Amino acid sequence: MSGYADFSEFYDALTRNVGYKERGEYIRGLLGKSGINGGLLLDLACGTGSLSTELSRAGFDVIGVDASDSMLCEAQKKAWESGREILFLCQKMQELDLYGTVNAAVCNLDGINHLTKEADVRETFRRVALFLEPGGVFVFDVNTIYKHSRIMADNVFVYDSDGVYCVWQNSPCEKTGTVQITLDFFKESGGVYSRSRESFCERAYDIGKIREWLTEAGFEKINVFDDMTMSDPRPDSQRVVFTAAKQDAAAEAAHNLD
Repeated sequence: MSGYADFSEFYDALTRNVGYKERGEYIRGLLGKSGINGGLLLDLACGTGSLSTELSRAGFDVIGVDASDSMLCEAQKKAWESGREILFLCQKMQELDLYGTVNAAVCNLDGINHLTKEADVRETFRRVALFLEPGGVFVFDVNTIYKHSRIMADNVFVYDSDGVYCVWQNSPCEKTGTVQITLDFFKESGGVYSRSRESFCERAYDIGKIREWLTEAGFEKINVFDDMTMSDPRPDSQRVVFTAAKQDAAAEAAHNLD
């Protein structure tokens, strides 16, 4: 995976339409339905920390984890400027290692899709379960196979934002089921543009497989929703949201005996 050294500089400018406040409220609502309204929360693949900051404002004690030190520098700056005390750790998702357990975990905006090997997704789920309290809830979203095959496909997108012009090119690979994403950034300064490039892969996974891997990792009460709703996914859903609860202590012990 790329270190996102260049992407981190432009990430916030290119994701202004995400609506982090609304997404934070949506996640808080999903957690609240399971009785989780505070406590320690893990924000996995937290990027520049926009969601971490919103969830901190919502009353959670947030630990942000990301594999990119460049992204985490931006996140730390953002937390400091907003007056939020957030612990940030530089770790890969599949190598997650916390100091103790958390009440909830989230992973948003296709973080899981950046894991292009099934084994890494399964190991990530296992590690999240390991550091969740029994009954704790994991909320995450994924880009769907429909989005990868029909929307991203081999298309090119252009974004013209304040101070940066970005060309997004997709190159799908049927053999691996991945999409190679190449971002060319053109930054304007004093009437002169400088160019930089970032490249990484994403992979979409079958919803049924994801359910299977969550169960394998010790999760139960698995629900899937169309993004930002409480409705079932549609055939043309571009992003879906999973909620899954870690088995309680008794159920986990029985599971381990099987």
